[in-house]
Amino acid sequence: MQTQWWRWIWVSVMAITLMLSGCQPQVAKDGVTQLTMWHAINPPPNRDVFDKLVEKFNQTHPEIQVKSLYVGQADQMMPKILTAAIGNASPDILWFDSLLTGRLVDLQAIQPLENWLDNSPLKSEIDPALFAGMDLNGHTWSIPFSTSNAGIFYRPSLFKAAGINEPPQTWEELRTVAAKLTLDKNGDGRKDQHGIVLPLGKGEWTVYTWLPFLFSAGGELLQANKPNLVNDGAIAALQLWSNLLKDGSAINSLPERGYEQDAFIAGKVAMQITGPWTLGYLAPTGIDFDVFPIPRNQQQTAVIGGANLFVMKTTTAREKASLKFLEYVLSEEFQTELAVGTGSLPINLKSRASSTYQEFLTKQPLLKVFLEQMKGARSRPIIPEYNRLSENVGRAIEATLLGESPQKALREAQGRLELIFNAE
Repeated sequence: MQTQWWRWIWVSVMAITLMLSGCQPQVAKDGVTQLTMWHAINPPPNRDVFDKLVEKFNQTHPEIQVKSLYVGQADQMMPKILTAAIGNASPDILWFDSLLTGRLVDLQAIQPLENWLDNSPLKSEIDPALFAGMDLNGHTWSIPFSTSNAGIFYRPSLFKAAGINEPPQTWEELRTVAAKLTLDKNGDGRKDQHGIVLPLGKGEWTVYTWLPFLFSAGGELLQANKPNLVNDGAIAALQLWSNLLKDGSAINSLPERGYEQDAFIAGKVAMQITGPWTLGYLAPTGIDFDVFPIPRNQQQTAVIGGANLFVMKTTTAREKASLKFLEYVLSEEFQTELAVGTGSLPINLKSRASSTYQEFLTKQPLLKVFLEQMKGARSRPIIPEYNRLSENVGRAIEATLLGESPQKALREAQGRLELIFNAE
């Protein structure tokens, strides 16, 4: 852990102490264990679904009462979490991306869960693809709360107008289809419709949407837990995005705004990489849309998104009570109600097969694409240095989208990472 990072954390402690004082875990009263959970669940209707589920738990577990606290967007939540971990002011349960695992382990802020989970029948009900995002250095550090992945949304009407009858399944087909969808509709010599929009930027969104292409080409980010960016798969994945731009078939999004769908809704782009969380946003617009899996190179892959739950180090009694709540979250009942209410994918296999969820799928058939992609889905590394790794991968992607060669962009990113990893 670098000195500069620690200095930033200690400075943050003083800045956030007053905020934390109102969020302290509660002590047991009258035999009731009071638990506090922090989360960043959005949008607000999804929070309402979760709050109702928490209330159901509280009603059926009078000896344990969980207080659910929304503490801001994920980026706002990060300094609060790290400050709380250092200042001994942690909540009992933390909702966050599993990518934070390594840093929380380094801070000795969370409890390993394998002894509990290995003895629970619920373990066999968890989607096997999710375990890589739970386990680090021989221990299980979290459980999945919900899951998702990204596909490519498209406008069927624009496909039909271009004479395209089937979505692309391979990278070569993606380039061909994108070219057919790129048009100068009004004849002024400028293209006013492009095949696809690519997420310009170096943030996690850009990295998340590019990684399926990396993994599909057989590439990896790490080798023996060290950065390994200059590999054939990474070069091929960046070259594909570079080629789409050189073909004139793709446009870049606004910087760090690759998730915005204004151009897609307006019909200025025919395809966009995003996930099932946008279904509720797109439906009210009245536009036509559909989704297909990320096209393959060597293999069909997707990258897992969603959030996990961590049990923070507090007291033995509160940690034991927290595990009761985690059992509830893993259950078929909870996962089905959460998925139907929010559109997230259930992490519980029994929930996915339940009649309630199957009926829901008949009303939201596009979710089947994301469920199918879970069969080949990969987790991002949860090592302590992931934020540095992601930042430099993002810089390589951004440089490529701005015209740099993939080889040079990756070599420069690899060089920066080697300096960072060798210094730690």
